[in-house]
Amino acid sequence: MKRFILPILFVAIFAISRIPRLLPPDFSAAYALAFCAGVYFRGAIAWWLPLVVMAGTDAGLNLFYYHVSPFYWPNLLNYVIYAGLIAMGKWMGKAAPLWKLIFGGILGALIFYLLTNTLSWLQIPAYPRTILGWIQALFTGLPGYPPSWEFFRNTLLGGGLFTALFAGAAKATEESPVEKTAGAAETEDHETADEPVGN
Repeated sequence: MKRFILPILFVAIFAISRIPRLLPPDFSAAYALAFCAGVYFRGAIAWWLPLVVMAGTDAGLNLFYYHVSPFYWPNLLNYVIYAGLIAMGKWMGKAAPLWKLIFGGILGALIFYLLTNTLSWLQIPAYPRTILGWIQALFTGLPGYPPSWEFFRNTLLGGGLFTALFAGAAKATEESPVEKTAGAAETEDHETADEPVGN
């Protein structure tokens, strides 16, 4: 049963976090979901679960909130970055201490922010194609919109807090060394009891 708790918890929290206006802009569980899926899930589920859930919630938001086609995804490169965060989680592994995992979640959010804002700088004509234009995209943004540094702050806070929540829940549901030893001892006792008694 424990192996189903984490995927259900991760998906439920992520889905709730995507409700429009529930959280500040870019205060997202997406970075933590991708990173922690890589850390804690084995096999194909580490890849398909976060990406399918993200695609499903994107489609739902497009249809019911933005009122566009559910298949309208102008930023498909985001999914490539999410896959990179999954790979980073796999590289770090669940044996890492909690503080390292939280740092990994923050680092993943930072990488996502830098890459997506750089893509915005390259794609939006209003940004000058200069170093100053790139800095503007990263920290101030375009006139008439909230400054980019607010999104930067929310991205790091979301990445750190949701990673702490996911990783903390995962570590809390892990078998302790005492439980593992007790399970091994019970198996050994059972096997000994089944052995035939010699004459």
